[in-house]
Amino acid sequence: MADPSTFFDRVAALRREGRPFAVATVVARRAPVSAHLGDRAIIFADGRMEGFVGGACSREIIRKQALEVIRGRQARLVSIRPDASEHSASGMDRVVVPMTCASEGAVDVYVEPIVQPRVIVVAGATPVAGALARLARAMRYDVVRVVDADERRDIEAEAAELGISVASLDSLEAVLNDATGNGGDCAAIVASQGHYDEPALEAILRTAVPYVGLVASRKRGASVRAWLEGSDAHGLDRLHNPAGLDLGGRTPEEVALSILGEIVQLGAARPSKAPPPEAASRVPGAGRTLPMAAVPAPAPTAPGADGVAVDPVCHREVEMAGARHTAEVAGITYYFCCPGCRARFVKDPQRYLAATP
Repeated sequence: MADPSTFFDRVAALRREGRPFAVATVVARRAPVSAHLGDRAIIFADGRMEGFVGGACSREIIRKQALEVIRGRQARLVSIRPDASEHSASGMDRVVVPMTCASEGAVDVYVEPIVQPRVIVVAGATPVAGALARLARAMRYDVVRVVDADERRDIEAEAAELGISVASLDSLEAVLNDATGNGGDCAAIVASQGHYDEPALEAILRTAVPYVGLVASRKRGASVRAWLEGSDAHGLDRLHNPAGLDLGGRTPEEVALSILGEIVQLGAARPSKAPPPEAASRVPGAGRTLPMAAVPAPAPTAPGADGVAVDPVCHREVEMAGARHTAEVAGITYYFCCPGCRARFVKDPQRYLAATP
C-alpha cells in the first residue's frame, strides 16, 4: 500500500461500505526505526491491519491503540519512545508508550477513526421526541423517527426538512439491526407517552443497541418494566428510566438535552481504556482490577471475559483473539505484545512469574 492513490482509493471504498476502521500515519520518527514518514496502515475493528507503520513492537502497539480509537471515536497521537516510563503523561488525544523492543529509535503515529455517524432512533410523535430528533440532528447524528402508521403524515414534512428518516413502528427492529450492523453505534429512545412504550421497547431489547431510554415517570417506568419482565424480555439492564441525566429539565428541549447528555456520557465510558500500568492491570475473567504487584499468572489458555491477556514481561494488555506472540509453560498459554517480550519470557519464565501467588 505504498502508492498514496491506491491507499486513498482503499479508504474511499471502505467508507462507502460503512465499515468502521482507523487510519494510522507515521508523522515523526527518530532513527533507528523501520518506519518512514508518511507510512500508513488501515486497522479494522476486528484488529486486522493493512499497511505498514513499523516493526513488530510498533505494529502491536498501534493495533491496540487503533481499536481504542475506533471505540472511542476520537483521534490520538501515539508516541512510542524507548525512554518513556510507565509514568509518562498521556491523555485522550496523546498517548506515550514505552518501546519494548531493543530499538533505540522513536516514532509518532497519528491514529484517526473513520466511523459512521452515531444513529439515534426515536420512537414517538410527542414534543419530547420531536425536540430530541432536532437536537440530535444538530449534533450531526443520523436520526430515525419511528412512529405508528397513522402518525407519519404529522411528522414527515419537518423530518424531510431536517434530513431525518421516518419509519413505521412495525419496522423498528429492522431499523435497529441495520443501524448496529458493521459495528455501528446506536441509541434508541421511546417517547410515545404510553402510546406504544411496551411493544417498542420489546422490539428494541431484541437488538444489540447499547443505550435504551424510556421517557416516562418512575411509576410508569416500573409498570413498563414489569410488563417486559412478564414477556421474558432480555437486556433490561440496558433500559434507562427516566431517560437522561438529572438536570431538572422541564421543557421538551431541556429533557432532550439531558437524554443526549447521558448518551454522550455513557458512550465516552463504554470504550475500553487500559489503566496506567502503575495503577492497575486487568486480570482476565476476574471482573476486577488488582495492583500490579498482586497480578496472578497472566492469561490462562481460556480467554477472560473481555478476551484480554496481560503480557507477563511488560504488563501490557494483549487482545487474545488473533494474538501472534504466545508461549506455553506448564500447560498455560501466555500472550505477548511483541516477539521481544516473548523471547525474554521464554529464556527465564520464572523471573516474570516469581511474584505470582
